[in-house]
Amino acid sequence: MIIAAKPQEIHTSQKDLFEFLSDFNNYEHLMPEQIVNWTSDNDSCSFTISGMLSLTLKFKEKTPYRQIDIVPDGKSPIRFVLKIMLEEHASAQQQTTAKVEVDADLNPMMAMIAKKPLENLVQMISEKLSQRFQD
Repeated sequence: MIIAAKPQEIHTSQKDLFEFLSDFNNYEHLMPEQIVNWTSDNDSCSFTISGMLSLTLKFKEKTPYRQIDIVPDGKSPIRFVLKIMLEEHASAQQQTTAKVEVDADLNPMMAMIAKKPLENLVQMISEKLSQRFQD
């Protein structure tokens, strides 16, 4: 199941946005308020989703200036890839379109439970990225 947020126009260069997103220390302020007990370093983060579960995430792959793939590290009740895709505007070097999506491997029962929280997660990350880099 792929859940995608509405693409956002980010007011910074593709390179600067990629570098910002390549450090998990920058993700805490992009998360919904249900995320608590946040800890991070450059390459991984751990947190608890209030009342649900604890997760550790790591970078799976970084394609310079184009895409970042994030996956669970260790034990996770669901398998997923959080993808952030970046595309710089040809006409404006300080404008980048960011698309955030989750590709989750869920059975039908888990899909019913997890769909709304995953939609909220990708939308929140997308919106907060846009706010972070406003003029």
